[in-house]
Amino acid sequence: MRNPIKLTVVSVSFLLLHLAALAVFWVPFSWGLVALLAVTYLVRMFAITAGYHRYFSHRAFRMGRVPQFLLAFLAQTSAQKGVLWWAAHHRDHHRHSDTPKDIHSPIAQSFWWSHVGWVLSDEFDTYNPKTIPDYGKYPELVFLNRYHWICPWIYGAGIFGFGLLSGLGGGAALAWGLALSTVLLFHATFSINSLAHLWGSRRFRTPDHSRNNPVLALITLGEGWHNNHHRFAAACRQGFRWWELDITWLILLGFRALHIVRDMRPWPRDLRAEVGR
Repeated sequence: MRNPIKLTVVSVSFLLLHLAALAVFWVPFSWGLVALLAVTYLVRMFAITAGYHRYFSHRAFRMGRVPQFLLAFLAQTSAQKGVLWWAAHHRDHHRHSDTPKDIHSPIAQSFWWSHVGWVLSDEFDTYNPKTIPDYGKYPELVFLNRYHWICPWIYGAGIFGFGLLSGLGGGAALAWGLALSTVLLFHATFSINSLAHLWGSRRFRTPDHSRNNPVLALITLGEGWHNNHHRFAAACRQGFRWWELDITWLILLGFRALHIVRDMRPWPRDLRAEVGR
């Protein structure tokens, strides 16, 4: 039986951020704030999908040390804890997917636990460094991971300053560009842990219950092609067919053209034959 949710810094902060997001109903509305919400959501979602997930968890492409640090910093502005913590636990998820050892399976546990309970519980506050020795060797990433709260605070200060300078208002910018944007990021990301193992289609007979879902793929920039991903987790591209929109993959193609990323891992040849089914 999993540990019950306790009043910890994480759980209290999670609740307060949700309450802060309600402030959007009390600040003056403007389309500029809607644009701020869209930009802050999309940019940080890309950092989560390309950074936390495809790069740090699965090594689906390579990049230099400076862009690696910047991508980790940007991902951590999402307030989803540290980059090493995130990637280490995700690697454990793939190792034990939908078994009792899976840390966030809606099949082995419950929808609530898989969606948000495991994050709020103090059961997984730490991680095993042996799970991620490839990136744990970088002192700057270890620093970011240890002091992961610095990133959202710096981000929040930047959003507040932008709100003041742009005329949107500091408080309004925080409500839309920090609180609501981050809450939406939480639940979109968490939906891959929960809904993407319950709702959608299965192209491949993987050992787990992963599913492809175009709705989830749209709001997570491609992560909703989850059955595809579980069939070959190391592939940089998760939308295997032309109509499976994978925005993260398309952006990474642009970065490859700019020589920011390289060695984007393709599907293996035997998988390409399966995709045609």
